[in-house]
Amino acid sequence: MTVNPEAEAKKDLGNKAFAAKEYDEAIKHYTAAISIDSKNCVYFSNRSACHGGKGDWEKAANDAKECIKVNPEFIKGYYRLANALSEQNQFDSALATVKQGMAVDSNNPQMQKQMRQIKAKRDNQRRVENATKTATSAAAENAPIRSLDPSVIKEVQDLQAQYRTTAKEFRDVQGKIRRAQLAKRTSELTKTQLGDLPDGSYSKLYRPIGKMFMLASESDITTHLDETIAKEGKNETSLSSKMEYLEKMMKSQQQNIQELTKSASE
Repeated sequence: MTVNPEAEAKKDLGNKAFAAKEYDEAIKHYTAAISIDSKNCVYFSNRSACHGGKGDWEKAANDAKECIKVNPEFIKGYYRLANALSEQNQFDSALATVKQGMAVDSNNPQMQKQMRQIKAKRDNQRRVENATKTATSAAAENAPIRSLDPSVIKEVQDLQAQYRTTAKEFRDVQGKIRRAQLAKRTSELTKTQLGDLPDGSYSKLYRPIGKMFMLASESDITTHLDETIAKEGKNETSLSSKMEYLEKMMKSQQQNIQELTKSASE
């Protein structure tokens, strides 16, 4: 593929803005590069990464699709599209995209890892949805107790209070899982974006220290990102186990309430 020097100059400006997380500025330069040479898939890939950095996953997906359209052999286009679809909870489409990418390069470790991550995220989402249905079930919250014996009413009320406490804890764990997933995905995306940059395309890099930022080398930042990914991954696994336990507890409490009210009313 012949490279257009003028378009490459715009891309280099985009890379520098991207490294500084100035995504709007980077998008402007990549768009300029595309206007000069719309047959270079890398420009669409880079602009997709910028949209992803802003959390605009629909636009990220659109640019990734254009990237694949321009060059179906460019594996990173499939990676970016699958990531954008996954972030929109379109897991089946994301997995289908990964399979398309692996048809181009079946041994690509990045695509293999992405498939595992998307499947895990899909399965976790399904668990959350199923558990949420349980947590909001009217049967546990509003069991018909007015016509029951006072001693049974007291027992049902105690069980309902226990259920509400468990449901609250479940929702708290859900929130912690989302935060862990966000921190992990952000670090993974930052690491990917850092790896996407051409050598020497940045002059200064910073990593967060509390509420401040400290000048750091690329290796220091990569180590920090790896540590964060590992930490949040373990945290997510631990919290997911706790969420499964709380889900089972809620179902048991719900069943106890139903059985108690049913036997008492017969």
